Amino acid sequence: MVEKEEVLTQLDEVEDPELELSIVELGLVYDVRFEQKDEGLHAEIDLTLTSPGCPAAPEIMAAAHRAALNTEGLESVHINLVWTPRWDPKKHASEDARMDMGIWD
Repeated sequence: MVEKEEVLTQLDEVEDPELELSIVELGLVYDVRFEQKDEGLHAEIDLTLTSPGCPAAPEIMAAAHRAALNTEGLESVHINLVWTPRWDPKKHASEDARMDMGIWD
């Protein structure tokens, strides 16, 4: 059985091209859910962006899709672009990512 952490490990390779930080470290990946389908295991991934007007949205979503499909045992992936809750780096980003962005607690 594929674990959420395995998918997150693959997604950690995807960077926001403007911030040059991992989408996982930025806290842009909100959830990973699995469904068993006739053709194999499917993952639904909830992903947000740093802003609704993010010009790199198609690039990030396509890279996340490709990366998640590299997870051994997954046959299909769907990336859901979500806006709730609104991304806040103080809440969602890792401590290392906040430091890289110059956000101090």
